[in-house]
Amino acid sequence: MKRRLITSALPYVNNVPHLGNLIQVLSADAFARFCRLYGYETLYICGTDEYGTATENKAAEENVSPKELCDRYHAIHADIYKWFNISFDKFGRTSTPVQTEVTQDIFLKIDKEGFIREKTIEQFFCAKCERFLADRYIRGICPVCSGAEARGDQCESCGKLLDPMDLREPKCSACGNTPAPQKTNHLYIDLPAIKDKLENWMKTASVKGFWAHNAIQMTMSWIRDGLQERAITRDLKWGIPVPKKGYENKVFYVWFDAPIGYISITGTLGEEIASNGKQIYNKSFKDWREFVNYWWKSPDDAELFQFIGKDNIPFHTVIFPSSLLASGDRWTMLHHMSSTEYLNYEGQKFSKSRGVGVFGTDVMDTGIPADVWRFYIYYNRPEKSDAMFVWDDFREKVNGELIGNFGNLVNRTLSFVTRYYDGKIPEAENSGASEEENYFWTEVRKCERSITEKLDRADLRDAFREIFELSSFANKYFQDSEPWKLRNENPEKAKTVIRDLAYIVRDLSVLIEPFLPQSAAKIASFLALKHGENLFWKDIGKPAGINNSQITSEVLFAKIEEEQANILRERYSGTQKERQDNKAEQSAVPKEVSAVSNESAAKKSFSSIIDLRVAKIEKIERHPKADKLYIINLETGEGTGVREERQIVSGLVPFYKEEELLGKKIIVAYNLKPAKLRGIESRGMLLAAGDNNGKGADGESAERVEVLDAGDTPTGTRFLPEGEENLTAPSEIDIDTFFSYPIVVKDYAVMSNEKNLCLMRKPVCTKIIKDGEVH
Repeated sequence: MKRRLITSALPYVNNVPHLGNLIQVLSADAFARFCRLYGYETLYICGTDEYGTATENKAAEENVSPKELCDRYHAIHADIYKWFNISFDKFGRTSTPVQTEVTQDIFLKIDKEGFIREKTIEQFFCAKCERFLADRYIRGICPVCSGAEARGDQCESCGKLLDPMDLREPKCSACGNTPAPQKTNHLYIDLPAIKDKLENWMKTASVKGFWAHNAIQMTMSWIRDGLQERAITRDLKWGIPVPKKGYENKVFYVWFDAPIGYISITGTLGEEIASNGKQIYNKSFKDWREFVNYWWKSPDDAELFQFIGKDNIPFHTVIFPSSLLASGDRWTMLHHMSSTEYLNYEGQKFSKSRGVGVFGTDVMDTGIPADVWRFYIYYNRPEKSDAMFVWDDFREKVNGELIGNFGNLVNRTLSFVTRYYDGKIPEAENSGASEEENYFWTEVRKCERSITEKLDRADLRDAFREIFELSSFANKYFQDSEPWKLRNENPEKAKTVIRDLAYIVRDLSVLIEPFLPQSAAKIASFLALKHGENLFWKDIGKPAGINNSQITSEVLFAKIEEEQANILRERYSGTQKERQDNKAEQSAVPKEVSAVSNESAAKKSFSSIIDLRVAKIEKIERHPKADKLYIINLETGEGTGVREERQIVSGLVPFYKEEELLGKKIIVAYNLKPAKLRGIESRGMLLAAGDNNGKGADGESAERVEVLDAGDTPTGTRFLPEGEENLTAPSEIDIDTFFSYPIVVKDYAVMSNEKNLCLMRKPVCTKIIKDGEVH
């Protein structure tokens, strides 16, 4: 198999990436993870694009040097990608000595081959700013579509690359002054002279590499409309010096050197490997140049896969390939181009410049895990048309597909194994597979082959959604087979069903790993496995290998409540500037006022802090290290449409026998912070009333305990004070916070703050304890 060289578009360094920007990084990450797990020798490269006018201007605004600005934003980008668990082999930057050497070398070779032209041109000069203006810092009316606010280099409305001199009513984007043209000398790459080389290469590469449709269409449009000579130098200070006499005070235009960053960042990784004497794929390299040649000058042995947005297509299918072809060297050229459409936000466009949308730093503050965000971005990936991020859809897809489908299958299958088969995958005693089982595995393997083929071609969204189709198929098999009945009616068939489902869970952990790495690793750990060590892509479809594993399980994901989604929608509405202004206004409220209002809100709002829910006891056993404790397995959500399981530890042994509790619906403190009781984690607390009106064997008063009975109320139902709304409570509270809201029994009524506590608006009452405390 050929080596796979993978890149995602280099994010520009002077801003924080939003969800739309993150699509390319996440897409390349999923593909790289698949390639590694499948067995390809893989290298995934990315980094920050740091040179150019945008950096100079931003640094001037903030009164820092361009280098200081780049250092700060590079760290911000790196932190965001680390939080998202992006598996770069190297996340580098373009402001390095290696970048300078590689860019200058390519330029000199292009010049030697005769594809560089010198021109004296007129360029806009802003007298107020006292500088020549880079194309993107001129705004005006597009000469093609008449779109307002077109940049001098490209119109965002129609996508056409522009000559700034063709703009109508040009303005300096920094000061608003009308710039005037002045003469200056610049170097151009002669694209028309390279056209034949480019076209011949593109016709073959786009077919063999199955380019995205929009990439083919846009590239053909460029060629059809006629390629133009493109300037590759600029009158700036922050950039790579031009190694040509007469141009020593100019730098390369950022669009020329930025794609070369893929090569130089590979070089900086090679530099680290060589200097540290490390190996990669059991290979050593004497210096960074050898490492670059191994990946970038090995077209017979390596294939280049690039992941970009549609606005970057021409630079990756025309400009960058033309530069490589014109150099005369034999490069690893683009094989597959995966270019997406735009992801929009709640009916408008994401915008870094205007601060519209949800940004990487925002996501990290939501309390929603990275895998949940990864899920929605892959599920909603805009492959063939623009897509929209909508908070209601986000909540619906997470709760329905990720939790209700995928998470439900994992939880119900593995919980069944731990509950009824002592944590061991059951093996049926009868030999030979039934017709039903043969059909099941035929369909599973057919689906798994299809997912693998799609991933191998980087058809990410279709592959991702098919994984959830497989999960849905397995859920139906579980439901139709009714293993809870088969355990008594046909135990051997029950074992076969659960064994098959356990292996599907294992397969799903492999299939989902490229997309949801943390969740996949957790599922594999439930089976005592680890991806890349004793679990590989080649293992899927084979129901063998985990027979002797000790199986465990726990809930993978938490539901996103409607109130939570509404709060986040409100928090991230408007622009970043408006949000900052709102924060400033809120921080201006006197602390005394804030403290009083917060305290008042806390006193009045039980349901905004305490989350009590109905749960069903599905398994109960004695704690192996404590005589008075039970380990209880609960189901806490099936009644509301999403099955959820958890384990608690409760000191009820002196008061109840196992059979008195098994199958009973009770009330649990759902958002209580997990705690370990004699080595066993307890995720919640069962509520029981108590008093000291009992009689012991010696006739003395003794403690009595009565578990609060939820009757036939559906699991997951909130236990609320009379008249209070079902508000979103924190995901976790500590025990002190819980006990700061006392729950008592008065005349058999369960109450808090003199209000009856109700299930579905009906007060809950005890039968034995007349007056006492609930804990």
